[in-house]
Amino acid sequence: MTGETTANLVWHSTTVTKEDRQQRAGHKSCVIWFTGLSGAGKSTLANAVEYELHQRGLASYVLDGDNIRLGLNRGLGFGAEDRKENIRRIGEVAKLFVDAGVITLTAFISPFQEDRELARSLVADGEFVEVYIKCSLEECERRDVKGLYQKARAGEISQFTGISSPYEEPAAPELVIESGELSVEESVQTVLDYLKARGII
Repeated sequence: MTGETTANLVWHSTTVTKEDRQQRAGHKSCVIWFTGLSGAGKSTLANAVEYELHQRGLASYVLDGDNIRLGLNRGLGFGAEDRKENIRRIGEVAKLFVDAGVITLTAFISPFQEDRELARSLVADGEFVEVYIKCSLEECERRDVKGLYQKARAGEISQFTGISSPYEEPAAPELVIESGELSVEESVQTVLDYLKARGII
Protein backbone atom coordinates (compact mmCIF):
# COMPACT_ATOMS: atom_id res chain seq x y z
CA MET A 1 0.00 0.00 0.00
CA THR A 2 1.51 3.33 -1.02
CA GLY A 3 1.79 6.42 1.14
CA GLU A 4 -0.87 8.10 -1.00
CA THR A 5 -3.46 5.41 -0.22
CA THR A 6 -2.61 5.25 3.50
CA ALA A 7 -2.78 9.04 3.94
CA ASN A 8 -6.57 8.91 4.23
CA LEU A 9 -6.64 6.10 6.79
CA VAL A 10 -7.11 6.64 10.51
CA TRP A 11 -6.53 4.01 13.23
CA HIS A 12 -9.78 3.47 15.16
CA SER A 13 -9.45 2.61 18.82
CA THR A 14 -11.88 0.00 20.10
CA THR A 15 -14.32 0.55 22.94
CA VAL A 16 -13.21 -2.70 24.59
CA THR A 17 -9.48 -2.51 25.32
CA LYS A 18 -6.79 -5.18 25.33
CA GLU A 19 -6.67 -4.86 29.11
CA ASP A 20 -10.45 -5.46 29.28
CA ARG A 21 -10.04 -8.65 27.25
CA GLN A 22 -7.10 -9.82 29.35
CA GLN A 23 -9.11 -9.24 32.52
CA ARG A 24 -11.97 -11.32 31.15
CA ALA A 25 -9.54 -14.10 30.15
CA GLY A 26 -7.82 -14.02 33.54
CA HIS A 27 -4.29 -13.77 32.13
CA LYS A 28 -2.10 -11.51 30.04
CA SER A 29 -1.65 -12.01 26.32
CA CYS A 30 1.62 -12.26 24.41
CA VAL A 31 3.34 -13.67 21.35
CA ILE A 32 5.48 -16.75 21.92
CA TRP A 33 7.63 -16.72 18.78
CA PHE A 34 9.24 -20.11 18.14
CA THR A 35 12.12 -19.85 15.67
CA GLY A 36 14.64 -22.41 14.42
CA LEU A 37 15.59 -24.60 11.49
CA SER A 38 13.11 -26.78 9.67
CA GLY A 39 12.75 -29.95 11.72
CA ALA A 40 13.99 -28.37 14.97
CA GLY A 41 10.64 -28.99 16.66
CA LYS A 42 8.90 -25.60 16.53
CA SER A 43 5.42 -26.83 15.58
CA THR A 44 5.64 -29.81 17.93
CA LEU A 45 6.53 -27.62 20.90
CA ALA A 46 4.09 -24.82 20.02
CA ASN A 47 1.22 -27.30 19.89
CA ALA A 48 2.32 -29.06 23.08
CA VAL A 49 2.51 -25.75 24.95
CA GLU A 50 -0.89 -24.72 23.62
CA TYR A 51 -2.38 -28.02 24.77
CA GLU A 52 -1.20 -27.32 28.32
CA LEU A 53 -2.50 -23.73 28.19
CA HIS A 54 -5.85 -24.99 26.92
CA GLN A 55 -6.01 -27.59 29.69
CA ARG A 56 -5.66 -24.70 32.15
CA GLY A 57 -8.56 -22.85 30.53
CA LEU A 58 -6.37 -20.12 29.02
CA ALA A 59 -7.08 -18.42 25.70
CA SER A 60 -4.45 -19.48 23.17
CA TYR A 61 -3.91 -20.09 19.46
CA VAL A 62 -1.12 -21.50 17.27
CA LEU A 63 -0.16 -19.80 14.01
CA ASP A 64 1.80 -22.46 12.10
CA GLY A 65 4.06 -21.73 9.14
CA ASP A 66 2.64 -24.29 6.71
CA ASN A 67 -0.97 -23.54 7.67
CA ILE A 68 -0.53 -19.80 7.12
CA ARG A 69 1.13 -20.36 3.75
CA LEU A 70 -1.77 -22.58 2.70
CA GLY A 71 -4.24 -19.79 3.50
CA LEU A 72 -3.49 -16.17 4.38
CA ASN A 73 -0.09 -16.11 2.65
CA ARG A 74 -0.88 -18.55 -0.14
CA GLY A 75 0.27 -16.13 -2.85
CA LEU A 76 3.76 -15.65 -1.41
CA GLY A 77 6.80 -17.51 -2.66
CA PHE A 78 10.11 -18.21 -0.93
CA GLY A 79 12.32 -15.46 -2.38
CA ALA A 80 13.84 -12.87 -0.05
CA GLU A 81 11.07 -10.28 -0.37
CA ASP A 82 8.23 -12.78 -0.07
CA ARG A 83 9.80 -14.37 2.99
CA LYS A 84 10.10 -10.94 4.56
CA GLU A 85 6.45 -10.19 3.76
CA ASN A 86 5.40 -13.58 5.13
CA ILE A 87 6.89 -12.75 8.54
CA ARG A 88 5.60 -9.16 8.46
CA ARG A 89 2.05 -10.38 7.94
CA ILE A 90 2.40 -12.97 10.69
CA GLY A 91 3.65 -10.28 13.03
CA GLU A 92 0.60 -8.16 12.26
CA VAL A 93 -1.78 -11.10 12.75
CA ALA A 94 -0.06 -12.02 16.03
CA LYS A 95 -0.47 -8.40 17.17
CA LEU A 96 -4.23 -8.65 16.56
CA PHE A 97 -4.41 -11.86 18.59
CA VAL A 98 -2.52 -10.23 21.46
CA ASP A 99 -4.96 -7.32 21.31
CA ALA A 100 -7.76 -9.88 21.52
CA GLY A 101 -6.30 -11.16 24.81
CA VAL A 102 -4.94 -14.40 23.37
CA ILE A 103 -1.61 -16.10 24.10
CA THR A 104 -0.39 -16.51 20.53
CA LEU A 105 2.17 -19.15 19.60
CA THR A 106 3.89 -18.82 16.23
CA ALA A 107 5.96 -21.58 14.62
CA PHE A 108 7.99 -20.14 11.74
CA ILE A 109 11.59 -20.64 10.69
CA SER A 110 11.82 -16.81 10.48
CA PRO A 111 15.55 -17.03 9.70
CA PHE A 112 16.43 -13.34 9.74
CA GLN A 113 17.01 -11.26 12.86
CA GLU A 114 15.68 -8.10 11.19
CA ASP A 115 12.31 -9.73 10.46
CA ARG A 116 11.97 -11.11 13.99
CA GLU A 117 12.81 -7.68 15.42
CA LEU A 118 10.08 -6.15 13.26
CA ALA A 119 7.57 -8.65 14.69
CA ARG A 120 8.78 -7.81 18.22
CA SER A 121 8.35 -4.08 17.60
CA LEU A 122 4.65 -4.50 16.82
CA VAL A 123 3.69 -5.40 20.38
CA ALA A 124 4.38 -3.78 23.75
CA ASP A 125 7.46 -4.48 25.85
CA GLY A 126 7.16 -7.84 27.58
CA GLU A 127 4.59 -9.14 25.10
CA PHE A 128 7.08 -10.83 22.73
CA VAL A 129 8.72 -14.03 23.93
CA GLU A 130 11.29 -15.26 21.43
CA VAL A 131 12.02 -18.95 21.86
CA TYR A 132 14.97 -20.26 19.88
CA ILE A 133 14.56 -23.97 19.25
CA LYS A 134 18.23 -24.83 18.91
CA CYS A 135 18.99 -28.00 17.01
CA SER A 136 21.99 -28.94 14.91
CA LEU A 137 21.59 -29.05 11.15
CA GLU A 138 22.68 -32.70 11.26
CA GLU A 139 19.91 -33.58 13.71
CA CYS A 140 17.31 -31.63 11.71
CA GLU A 141 18.39 -33.47 8.55
CA ARG A 142 18.23 -36.79 10.38
CA ARG A 143 14.63 -36.08 11.39
CA ASP A 144 13.58 -34.54 8.03
CA VAL A 145 10.01 -35.84 8.33
CA LYS A 146 8.94 -33.85 5.25
CA GLY A 147 11.92 -34.88 3.12
CA LEU A 148 12.76 -31.21 2.54
CA TYR A 149 16.48 -31.37 3.27
CA GLN A 150 16.87 -34.24 0.83
CA LYS A 151 15.13 -32.20 -1.86
CA ALA A 152 17.21 -29.12 -1.01
CA ARG A 153 20.44 -31.12 -1.21
CA ALA A 154 19.31 -32.44 -4.59
CA GLY A 155 18.69 -28.90 -5.82
CA GLU A 156 14.92 -29.40 -6.05
CA ILE A 157 14.24 -26.64 -3.49
CA SER A 158 16.08 -23.34 -3.78
CA GLN A 159 16.54 -20.79 -0.98
CA PHE A 160 16.21 -23.50 1.68
CA THR A 161 17.25 -22.33 5.14
CA GLY A 162 20.36 -24.08 6.42
CA ILE A 163 21.35 -25.38 2.99
CA SER A 164 21.17 -22.65 0.35
CA SER A 165 19.95 -19.78 2.54
CA PRO A 166 21.32 -18.68 5.93
CA TYR A 167 19.72 -18.91 9.36
CA GLU A 168 20.65 -16.07 11.71
CA GLU A 169 20.58 -17.30 15.30
CA PRO A 170 18.67 -14.98 17.65
CA ALA A 171 20.98 -12.50 19.37
CA ALA A 172 19.12 -12.33 22.67
CA PRO A 173 16.09 -14.63 22.80
CA GLU A 174 14.03 -14.88 25.96
CA LEU A 175 14.51 -18.66 25.91
CA VAL A 176 16.83 -21.13 24.20
CA ILE A 177 15.55 -24.70 24.11
CA GLU A 178 17.87 -27.41 22.83
CA SER A 179 15.39 -29.83 21.33
CA GLY A 180 18.01 -32.51 20.84
CA GLU A 181 18.68 -32.63 24.58
CA LEU A 182 15.32 -31.90 26.24
CA SER A 183 12.16 -33.98 25.92
CA VAL A 184 9.00 -32.29 24.66
CA GLU A 185 7.61 -32.44 28.21
CA GLU A 186 10.72 -30.76 29.65
CA SER A 187 10.62 -28.13 26.92
CA VAL A 188 6.94 -27.40 27.58
CA GLN A 189 7.65 -26.98 31.29
CA THR A 190 10.49 -24.56 30.50
CA VAL A 191 8.10 -22.34 28.54
CA LEU A 192 5.35 -22.56 31.16
CA ASP A 193 7.80 -21.72 33.95
CA TYR A 194 8.91 -18.64 32.02
CA LEU A 195 5.31 -17.48 31.45
CA LYS A 196 4.57 -17.90 35.16
CA ALA A 197 7.74 -16.06 36.20
CA ARG A 198 6.78 -13.15 33.92
CA GLY A 199 3.25 -13.01 35.31
CA ILE A 200 1.68 -13.82 31.95
CA ILE A 201 -0.15 -16.86 33.32
